[in-house]
Amino acid sequence: MSKQQDYIPGQFQWSFLLPKYWGVWIAIVFLMLLAILPWAVQRRLAHALANLAWKHLKSRRKTTIRNLEVCFPEWSQAEVEQHAKQVFVDMMLGTFETLNAWYKPQWFKDRVTIEGLEHITHAQQQGQGVLLLGTHSTLLDAGGYICAQYFEPDVVYRPQNNPLLDMLIYRCRATIYKNQIDHDDMRGLIRHLKNGRAIWYSPDQDFGLKQGVMAPFFGTPAATVTAHRRLLKISKAAAIPLYFYRYGDETDPRYHILIEPPVDNLPSDDEVDDATRVNKIIENQLRIAPTQYMWFHRRFKTRPEGYDKIY
Repeated sequence: MSKQQDYIPGQFQWSFLLPKYWGVWIAIVFLMLLAILPWAVQRRLAHALANLAWKHLKSRRKTTIRNLEVCFPEWSQAEVEQHAKQVFVDMMLGTFETLNAWYKPQWFKDRVTIEGLEHITHAQQQGQGVLLLGTHSTLLDAGGYICAQYFEPDVVYRPQNNPLLDMLIYRCRATIYKNQIDHDDMRGLIRHLKNGRAIWYSPDQDFGLKQGVMAPFFGTPAATVTAHRRLLKISKAAAIPLYFYRYGDETDPRYHILIEPPVDNLPSDDEVDDATRVNKIIENQLRIAPTQYMWFHRRFKTRPEGYDKIY
């Protein structure tokens, strides 16, 4: 969503009925129809769409392969390609899982387990907000939905450029999250944390060194955001790692939520050390289900002078 847009997130506008939005409306109806399909059909469609994406999205494919080569040097080239293809499959599966979370949430009944909920509960009982350190998972909003079955999460999000699409996603997410906080709204983030909210936050993308520092990620220096340090320092919130993933047979999947103990002394006086520790937490999470991460983002795009280019 552009900063020039003046509509309220989630609010319908009559301009959305103009011809320029008809394609989006058709896509919305199509997605709703996909959501009512049985999982067996959704799963087959996900594999077919993943094959198409693998074939035609050449830039994303190359980025995924390169990221896996850098982060998992112990894998052979054949293993890298096998896992890269599975990233595309998991992304498409996650799209259908998100549609199910939005339009058919009962599908998840009796499929979810959780570990470590007491860490969030204890922090909130002590009057603390909770910054949930997570990742950009291919499960997308399905992960938020399964978490919402056990506690009340808020989410940090980046608005869409298309205002109609932004309205749709905002309204769908409103069934999962009590609060959706714009990633640029630092005051809102701090306010909700001070009010004891648990906010899902993913400090795992490269936004350059104006917003971060270089810190190792899978052993390779990567631009790592540090905004969460300021959030934690001002709000006195607890930093609690959160990870969710699919496991078991793909034909009858199960989902697990892993909540780890609060990170000690975060933030410290050393922002590079803090970034390194958070990156290590994310590494350990991703090793559980390596292909359920959005590896098609250029995690190592920032290369200061003296660093070799990755892509």
